[in-house]
Amino acid sequence: MKPGILTGFRVLDLSRVLAGPWACQILADLGAEVIKVERPGEGDGSRVFGPPFLQSTDGRELNQTAIYLAANRNKKSIAIDIAKKEGQELIRKLAARCDVLVENYKVGDLARYGLDYDAIKAVNPGIVYCSITGFGQTGPYRNRLGYDTVFQAMSGLMESTGPAIGAPGGGPTKAGPSISDLFGGLYADVAILSALLNRQRNGGDGGEYIDLSLLDCSVAAMTSIAMQYMMTGNVPERLGNGGNGGVPADVFECQGGSIYMISGNDQQYYRMCEALKRPDLAQDERYRLQRGRIARRHEIVATFRDVLRPLPIRDVLDALEKAGVPAAPIYNQKEVFEDPHIRERGMQVEIPHPDAGKLSLVANPIRFREHPITEYTAPPHIGEHTEDILSTQLGLDKAAIEGLIAAGVVAA
Repeated sequence: MKPGILTGFRVLDLSRVLAGPWACQILADLGAEVIKVERPGEGDGSRVFGPPFLQSTDGRELNQTAIYLAANRNKKSIAIDIAKKEGQELIRKLAARCDVLVENYKVGDLARYGLDYDAIKAVNPGIVYCSITGFGQTGPYRNRLGYDTVFQAMSGLMESTGPAIGAPGGGPTKAGPSISDLFGGLYADVAILSALLNRQRNGGDGGEYIDLSLLDCSVAAMTSIAMQYMMTGNVPERLGNGGNGGVPADVFECQGGSIYMISGNDQQYYRMCEALKRPDLAQDERYRLQRGRIARRHEIVATFRDVLRPLPIRDVLDALEKAGVPAAPIYNQKEVFEDPHIRERGMQVEIPHPDAGKLSLVANPIRFREHPITEYTAPPHIGEHTEDILSTQLGLDKAAIEGLIAAGVVAA
């Protein structure tokens, strides 16, 4: 088995639920050793976010939910009570042997336990310490609590998503997945890897503290929509399923199903009209240029709805593909993983699970040629690796480990 591109790096994951665990799972997929610290007995809060719960081969309901399974593969779990002084000392000793620490506790919480950046830096000056919070370490909202939908709401993401203003059922709508958490996890990884690269350039010296706010990440993710406001001072119109660039772009009903179709430029528009046997629409002066189509967005979308409604979906998709026009069927999750291209790309993997027998996962989408991501291990049970980590990482013998278990400091 070839080593991963991050093999040799060790990450202490003190995060819970999604943004932090998502960031750490990506690092684990890339080969880093990730030690997940969980609360004895309860574990990561996402373990109760069901149903559904994973079923064992003998029909038992396991404390592994879809959200937990989606963000915690390739990790080792150690259960430590950080409210106990002995538990805090174990965290500091583990952190001294790690390259990265990721946490998403409330602002100031870990300082009460002597586990804040300054305390960890004292035992490991080269640590890259990433704090993921809802609102960041500074600002008037820093002590507020929040979940993904709060940041979707406050960043403008929710207001820009959903049916267009005036459309039936119109109104702000959350994105399907917890997109603010996922943005946050990805930005965290960019920051962590940048800090590790900088440390390497400095000969292994010099750690870094990362203050990462999920609200900040969500605001940044608004990209061109935010820029429209900054350029004009006007609040951008919610477009529903319309594209942010090309027109026409929307969901269109055909015979047998719906498709998403978009014309990104004038040449694509002309080919679209030819493929749909409506060359007159390409020659119409109102629609011939992109600027005119954008100005008449609703009008032209309504026209193409009438064009597409009587046509068989397969004929439409085939004609548009042949013409080089971007279009796609609208899939549910079953259809996603049945698609031959997605199957060929290996986006679903099946791995052994100690209790469920086997487990299907969504694969990591990164494709390295020299360091391919091919190995996946099942998300761990609470404290599954407690004894192994205490023995191999901290050198504790069996009697010492049993003493910590008896005192409730750790669980195995």
